[in-house]
Amino acid sequence: MNDKESETKDKSMKIVVLGGTGLIGSKVANLLRARGHEVVAASPSHGINSITGEGLTEGLTGAQVVVDVTNSPSFEDKAVLEFFETSTRNVVAAEVKTGVVHHVALSIVGSERLPASGYLRAKVAQEKLIKASPIPYTIVRATQFFEFVGRIADEATNGQTVHLPSVLFQPIFSDDLAAYLAKIAVAKPLNGTMELAGPDAIAFDEVVRQYLVAKHDPRTVVRDEQARYFGTTLEKRSLVPGENALLGSTRFADWLSRTAPQR
Repeated sequence: MNDKESETKDKSMKIVVLGGTGLIGSKVANLLRARGHEVVAASPSHGINSITGEGLTEGLTGAQVVVDVTNSPSFEDKAVLEFFETSTRNVVAAEVKTGVVHHVALSIVGSERLPASGYLRAKVAQEKLIKASPIPYTIVRATQFFEFVGRIADEATNGQTVHLPSVLFQPIFSDDLAAYLAKIAVAKPLNGTMELAGPDAIAFDEVVRQYLVAKHDPRTVVRDEQARYFGTTLEKRSLVPGENALLGSTRFADWLSRTAPQR
C-alpha cells in the first residue's frame, strides 16, 4: 500500500483516535497531524469516554474516520469482555449518529485460534460487533509489540526462571504498526481484516532470552512446551500471521541494540 494509492481524495479529514494518549494511539495521532489532518486524541482524561459515553458523540461530530486502539484496564475474563463489548457498541452508535464513514480497529493476530484466552475471546467479540455494524470498517490484526516483551517475561516468571514454549513469535515495532495504522486510516475501508507483523518469526523463548540478556536481566529462560501464554496453551503458529500479512521493517535485534542499557 503506497501513499498515493491508499489516501482518499479528501486530503484533510477529521480523525478521532480512541485510546489516543496510549503507546500506539499517540504515535498514530502525531503521524496523522503531521499529514495535515485534524486529529482528536480521545481518552477519558480528555473528556471522551467510550464506556460511559461521555463526550463521545460530541467528539465524533464532523469526523470521517475513527481509529480504535483502546485497551481494557483489566485483563480479567468478564471485565475485559464487558469493556470491549460496551465500548464498541457505544462507539458504533455514536458513529451512526455523526456520519462516520470508516471505523479502523486494532485487534490481535490469532485471536480466534486461542479461545481459552479470555482477552482474545473479548477481541473476537469486538470484531463481531464491528462486522455487524452499518459502518464501513477495517480490522487490523497485529502481532505483539516489541515493547510488550518485558511484560511477557514477567508473566511467565517463576522465581528466577522464565518458562516459555518454542512456538513461533513475530512481534512488531510500535512505530511500524503506527505508520501502517495512519495509512489505513486515510485509505478506503477494506470491510475486512488484514494482518500486520514484524519481519522475522523467531522462537518465542529465544526472543525473550535475547531481551533479558540485552537488558542485563539475571533471569534464566527455560524452554517449556507446556508453558502457557497468559493462561492459554500455544500451537506452533498460534502467534504468527498468514501469508499475506504486511510486515514492518524494523528487526527485533536492531530495536534491542538501540534500546538496551549500556554498561
